[in-house]
Amino acid sequence: MKNRKLILVSANRHKEPYPVYPLGISYLHSYLAANMSDLEAYLFDFMTGSDDDYIQFLKKTRPDYVGISLRNIDDVNIYRQESFIEHYKQIISYTREFSESVIIIGGAGFSIYPQLLFETLRPDFGICGEGELSLHKLITALGNNHDYRNIEGLIYTGDNGCVINKRVSYNNTPQLTFDDSLTDFYWQTSGMLNIQTKRGCPYNCIYCTYPLIEGHKVRTLDPDQIIRTLSHLYKSKKIDYVFFTDSIFNISNEFNIDLAERLISADFKIRWGGYFNFANLGFNLLQKFKQAGLCHIEFGTESLSDSILEKIGKPFTVNDIFRISGFCDELKIDYAHFLILGGYGETEKTLDETFENSKKIGKTAFFPFIGMRIYPGTLLHAIAIKENIIKEDDPLLIPEYYVSREFNLNSLKDKARKTGRQWIFPDDYIGDAMIKMRQKNKKGPLWEYLIK
Repeated sequence: MKNRKLILVSANRHKEPYPVYPLGISYLHSYLAANMSDLEAYLFDFMTGSDDDYIQFLKKTRPDYVGISLRNIDDVNIYRQESFIEHYKQIISYTREFSESVIIIGGAGFSIYPQLLFETLRPDFGICGEGELSLHKLITALGNNHDYRNIEGLIYTGDNGCVINKRVSYNNTPQLTFDDSLTDFYWQTSGMLNIQTKRGCPYNCIYCTYPLIEGHKVRTLDPDQIIRTLSHLYKSKKIDYVFFTDSIFNISNEFNIDLAERLISADFKIRWGGYFNFANLGFNLLQKFKQAGLCHIEFGTESLSDSILEKIGKPFTVNDIFRISGFCDELKIDYAHFLILGGYGETEKTLDETFENSKKIGKTAFFPFIGMRIYPGTLLHAIAIKENIIKEDDPLLIPEYYVSREFNLNSLKDKARKTGRQWIFPDDYIGDAMIKMRQKNKKGPLWEYLIK
């Protein structure tokens, strides 16, 4: 009996601020390779391949299954509001026309809109949330003509329309190997690779989709597997920078300390960065992370006004922001603040507080988003309906933003300029500067070079 064939497709083409390694399909590929010896699994990345390349790959491979990962729905940029849905429709169309495969879609973007995207794109199946266990079970069931209807996270067409199975169990030991050709491309163009150390988010920020995608329960991943993966990257490819893509790195700090100790003891030196907030973080912990290679922090700060932080569900205060930023200055850890201006509860007064407080923070850059993207299932979604900003039946596939009516959008950049600090707005083009630094073989996120 011939082996079945699967193509895992990364549909993402969004390159700002830099191309991101398709981590989701790499976890899937690694898991299936370890657990399905009768399956030939291939990767196709639309960041490195064209539409015609994909068509030719379909013809050559003749897959039994095609799994398509949708990382983003749009660019989350109120100035551009670029949707990726038509691109995804085209991928589905090519797959139908040039193969006889079963089409399965998933990914972070899909998991926010599972029913809507299932009905819009019309694949054969969808998988909501993490996909390793569900995809394994689905392919096994299909290959053996078994019943697939009880697979967790599975979406399919039942007798009465779309059926979405609830997920109650998760994969706590995902395996990860990187594709050599993709590794070379992303190391050269992005100056980093990315990896997870945990999944899930325990917080309740009113706009955030991480709990919808990964769940509220935090699952720490196998530290031995993480170290083995990093060791392989360093020794085989000389890759010495990674970004931990956890929703927030500094949760489950007992695990983080153990991982840091392992990194310190390992016979390789990898620098790393991650997403942090200001809760559960102190000088000694930051010092330990610095010893383990931490050199960049991207803080989900959102606002420098206590009233806004409280309204949007943040578990820290402006004084916490000042204190932790000061620790980073003392330890010489580069850090940037990512903010949301003009979202829920924003007024001219709270904006003035944010701009004034930005002057009190050390060497850093501020990256503001304008307004809050409204996603279904979030508390912000319910607020926007109550305030008649959107209609209850709005599917939100076309981007809608919560923008407060209590401030002047046109004055933002002038207020930012007057602080004398480095503010980089979504429509400020910095691509040329990034390209020049990559050409000089600079690695990491690079925003530290933009700080005045």
